[in-house]
Amino acid sequence: MKIKLYQVDAFAQKVFEGNPAAVCPLDTWLDDELMQKIAMENNLAETAFFVAKDEDYEIRWFTPVCEVDLCGHATLASAYVLFKFLDYSKDTIIFHSKSGALLISKEDELIKMDFPAEPAVRCDTPEAIIKAFGKKPVEVLKSVDYIVVFDEDISTLTPDLDALKALDLRGVCITSKDTEYDFVSRFFAPNYGIDEDSVTGSAYTQLTPYWAEKLNKNSFISKQLSARGGVVRCELKQDRVEICGKAVACIHAEIDTKGF
Repeated sequence: MKIKLYQVDAFAQKVFEGNPAAVCPLDTWLDDELMQKIAMENNLAETAFFVAKDEDYEIRWFTPVCEVDLCGHATLASAYVLFKFLDYSKDTIIFHSKSGALLISKEDELIKMDFPAEPAVRCDTPEAIIKAFGKKPVEVLKSVDYIVVFDEDISTLTPDLDALKALDLRGVCITSKDTEYDFVSRFFAPNYGIDEDSVTGSAYTQLTPYWAEKLNKNSFISKQLSARGGVVRCELKQDRVEICGKAVACIHAEIDTKGF
């Protein structure tokens, strides 16, 4: 059996920017073990698999080491593949996931994702975060990830990843205000096989409610300060967050499962 694979740079305006995701459209679901092996072979932050369901789609995401409940950039990449390569004629897509129904729409080259908001709550600063960054942040919140707020240039910080592995949540997202963008961020998830993620769409379900409270507005232009970098437009809409970005195809390939 051969499986189509598209590698797409999400939250990017040209190749080699943003966050690369592998996308595998399927006719029927593969065994979980095989999907995990494909994700390990791709060795990207996420590999997305989707299957048509009536007029909608079911979607799942795998890192090189495990399945996750929600992924932003690989959802954007999957929508891009449907719109660009699979003759999907509508302007909206509904992906059914472990995090519920995700409504995706397009406006010219911009892809908009409607995700559930996941507001973070303030917590005591874990010692592992102080150890990892060598300093105490302004504040720490927790939801799916730890949201760690600094009042300095976060691009210069080099965390101790072994210290971050001691934490109990999915990852650690550091963030600060910025002069060019509304806010900036970086994301680390070493326990999920991702030392530093390039652009973490799902983190904005937590970042957007936080900065809406701090900046007293609901619409933002943000940048993730990874080596590749990526611009994310996000807006808080009651209990939902609209996350927007562009995408560019980088690789088209086929996976031959005979060797698996």
